[in-house]
Amino acid sequence: MRRITLSASIVALCAAMTACAAGTTPEGEETVVTAPEVDETAAEIAEATAFVARAEAELAALSKVTALAYWANETNITDETDAAAAEAGAKMTKLAVSLANESKKYDVDIMPYDVARKIRILRSGITIPAPSREGAAEELSAITTDLSSTYGKGKFEYKGEMINLDQASTIIETSRDPEELKAVWEGWRTVSPPMKDNYAKMVELANEGAQELGYPTLDKMWLSNYDMPPEEMEAEVQRLWSQVEPLYKDLHCYARTKLNAQYGDDVQPATGPIRADLLGNMWAQQWSSIYDIVKPDTAPVSYDLTTRLNEQGYTPIKMVETGEGFFTSLGLEPLPETFWERSMIVRPEGKEVVCHASAWDLDDEEDVRIKMCTEVNSEDFFTVHHELGHNFYQRAYKDQPYLYKNGAHDGFHEAIGDFIALSITPEYLEQIGLISEEEKPGPDADTALLMQTALDKIAFLPFALTVDSWRWDVLNGTTPPEDYNKAWWDLRLKNQGIVPPASRPADAFDPGAKYHIPGNTPYLRYFLSFVMQFQFHKAACEQAGWEGPLHRCSIYGNKEVGERFNEMLEAGMSRPWPETLEKFTGTREMDASAMVEYFEPLTEYLDEQNKGQSCGWD
Repeated sequence: MRRITLSASIVALCAAMTACAAGTTPEGEETVVTAPEVDETAAEIAEATAFVARAEAELAALSKVTALAYWANETNITDETDAAAAEAGAKMTKLAVSLANESKKYDVDIMPYDVARKIRILRSGITIPAPSREGAAEELSAITTDLSSTYGKGKFEYKGEMINLDQASTIIETSRDPEELKAVWEGWRTVSPPMKDNYAKMVELANEGAQELGYPTLDKMWLSNYDMPPEEMEAEVQRLWSQVEPLYKDLHCYARTKLNAQYGDDVQPATGPIRADLLGNMWAQQWSSIYDIVKPDTAPVSYDLTTRLNEQGYTPIKMVETGEGFFTSLGLEPLPETFWERSMIVRPEGKEVVCHASAWDLDDEEDVRIKMCTEVNSEDFFTVHHELGHNFYQRAYKDQPYLYKNGAHDGFHEAIGDFIALSITPEYLEQIGLISEEEKPGPDADTALLMQTALDKIAFLPFALTVDSWRWDVLNGTTPPEDYNKAWWDLRLKNQGIVPPASRPADAFDPGAKYHIPGNTPYLRYFLSFVMQFQFHKAACEQAGWEGPLHRCSIYGNKEVGERFNEMLEAGMSRPWPETLEKFTGTREMDASAMVEYFEPLTEYLDEQNKGQSCGWD
């Protein structure tokens, strides 16, 4: 549907006349507009414009209060901060729902571009909408706060000691004892069954809220945030997945063969799915921690990044400073001093906190922060770059109107830091002194380098697809509460080819053992970001004039690329995402071909290694 923008002067002129003269549409067709119609249209546009201005002002003011309450809660979980976060969340939800409902009286098809776009954002931008009936917002906020706190405080007994997720994850990453892996994997999943009833009630309330806003179910509301109909967006996701699924299946086949050689048929059979607890990650979402098991028989990478960081005295603070240095090398301004004063960069002693790494913008201006329990290792070195990408994006669009202070879509926000991290190449590590020129691996080590990256990037894609595929079916009622866990594992088998280490208890709620489920963070953004970061990377490398293999390109220090990059960031959500994408990449479509190209040398190796294997799974 075409949007027509009327300038204020034209509206005022037509409203003052007894009749507007005949005019023409952009196609040249004559249209006659009578005075009463013009008066009514002009009045509605004026009213809607004033409404949007009021909505942005009210949301901006309350969001600062809410953000501080949430920050206090996640960095110090107590009964008091739980209560304060729940109260603040309820107020914010009630305001957002109230404004979204109020916006329904305006016909966006007759509105100027900015008014129409902001009204659409108001209507679809609430992640968990509460019904407007008395007490519903407070009930929903209490439930979501409880879910987040239950996850954040999660502990279980192992070998006579209560251990948290950090400790459990270290065991999953480093142990090669299948019995220990199974015990710790199952132990973490004892924290989530108490969430199940609350989660089901939250789904019920949020769907009621979504229906009140005009959406059939909450999943359709989430999928309405991509400048296209929800059905088209779902098809777009499947198209992108079809581009990279063959590469994932090759990686799965190769990894399974190596795990079978490590553990034997009784633990990991040579055919069929892979046992989830053997993949070096609590959720089997990224597999880089088992590189020692699956490393290729080619020239090795001559350094271990974790070892180098520790040998050179890196601290969590220095890791963050190094990440900031990459962004400033592109010409972006340094982070404000308040970032360093107010961020939570390491786990504080004597407090319960949500350690899941996240980036925050508390005032929509300069008060950007990260929250991490940072450790000096290669994983967190990359995570730092990811989180800082959010902060630099947040600050870049700070001058946009309130409803445009966001990524072009949520996948953009997640892709920015990871796109930068793709430039953490051996060349870059030499530039910043983490490795010497003699240690820099040559082309014969490319297979090993790409294997390390693929274990994170390629292995992640079907997991990301699974999280929201499961959630969409829960939100639209296809999966009832009694089938939550079965549906979860059905999808994990279908998409990832993995299974739990043993049958799951009847009361299991394994989705709740992943932060983004109780934390209500939509996950499609991560799937999209893992595709788009390679698309950004290829475009940036072309802008820089790079002529070598895509996986060897680093844009560190390239201010020309940085200028175009920052222009994309500054646009925020002000334009439909295809326009923003086109300005940086030259195309209006998300495309996984850059990701496939990046891993071409590894694909050849995997094809050779998998010959004679029975790949795939039932």
